[in-house]
Amino acid sequence: MSSRARRITAALGGLVAACVTMTSAFAGSAAATPLDGVPNGITSITLTKSSADMRRIAEYWSPARLKQAMDNVPASPGMKNDGPPASASPTSAATPGGATAGSATAAAASAGGESATATAVTAETGTTTGGKGSTAPRGSAPVVKPTLPKKRAPASGSSPVTVGKVFFRIGAKDYWCSASSVAATNRNLVATAGHCAYDAKTGSQAEYWIFIPGYDKGDTPYGIYIGHSLNLHEDFVGRGDYDYDYAFVTVHDGFRWKAGKTSGSYEMESVGSLEDNVGGQGLATNRGAGLASLAFGYPAGPHPDGSRPYNGQQLKSCRGLTIKVKAPTRLVEQGVALACTFTNGASGGPWLIFYDGKNAVGYLNGVNSFAWDVNADRKYDRISSPYFIASTYAVYHWAATQQAPRS
Repeated sequence: MSSRARRITAALGGLVAACVTMTSAFAGSAAATPLDGVPNGITSITLTKSSADMRRIAEYWSPARLKQAMDNVPASPGMKNDGPPASASPTSAATPGGATAGSATAAAASAGGESATATAVTAETGTTTGGKGSTAPRGSAPVVKPTLPKKRAPASGSSPVTVGKVFFRIGAKDYWCSASSVAATNRNLVATAGHCAYDAKTGSQAEYWIFIPGYDKGDTPYGIYIGHSLNLHEDFVGRGDYDYDYAFVTVHDGFRWKAGKTSGSYEMESVGSLEDNVGGQGLATNRGAGLASLAFGYPAGPHPDGSRPYNGQQLKSCRGLTIKVKAPTRLVEQGVALACTFTNGASGGPWLIFYDGKNAVGYLNGVNSFAWDVNADRKYDRISSPYFIASTYAVYHWAATQQAPRS
């Protein structure tokens, strides 16, 4: 280890989500089955096989339910094989997944904190070599260029409308996370955290998965996009390995709810593809550490000390240089992190490099994965992301070729 490296005790908080306990209003669920012919190393799960599946999910997320979802309670799905934390710390009153709906008043539980000894390495440039997923040489994965929307003028500034919220159900609970549109051949692709599509603790995939780009205080200005297939690295699904805590979700063309012909009723109105409406961020892998990055998300949960600076209703951002980190209890050997005070709910939000403020696009180089209390002051001060490598591009490329059935 470099003489500049230092040992720290970090509180690792799953930045997921928000959930609320409820029973589905519909019997059964959308079909969720593995896709045939998937390349090695990728898990791909089909959520919809027909327009009827799509309609059922749309009806589940009625205007009334979406309004209710604004007040969901932050919680963490948790890690595979949860057990006692590696070492005790004041912020580790509950392991991820230990929080139940309605327990947000208990700060430690809603933080989903787990204590672990981690190594923070000073920033350095270059490509990670050795360890997991290092079989591809630098630059072996193509760079995906960002795209601009076709149906309106590009956004500008520090609030890209490609970023929004995802809502989904696992078991009897509804959750939400952050996510972003990504440029793809199918023009309907979303990037988020793996734990925003699959619960490694219970081995359950998300269902009733939707994405709302440009989400702001409950508004759906660019439509609602229903998930067609969840695409993840097999080591996140099989081992709960947070070096692969990312997912690329193929979605259907979007729709918006409009008033129906009778009082109190609603009808679906098509709005076209995701990329046509908001554009898509690019993608770059194997870029090393020490990069100027912008992280976006919708944080909502409290810090371990109970303070709650965010409400989850507006897009927030952090800017900084990335450093390399390790988190053994989450199997992270080659993570990257940056200084940020994000809390639960920011999970899955994009990390963008080479950001163009004129068009509000850049290159996806990570996603919010979990939070750290490096200073041990019961406030999160760092977030981390999986390090994007060639296998990340492989999952992206497979997802980009999937085409949701047209209604």
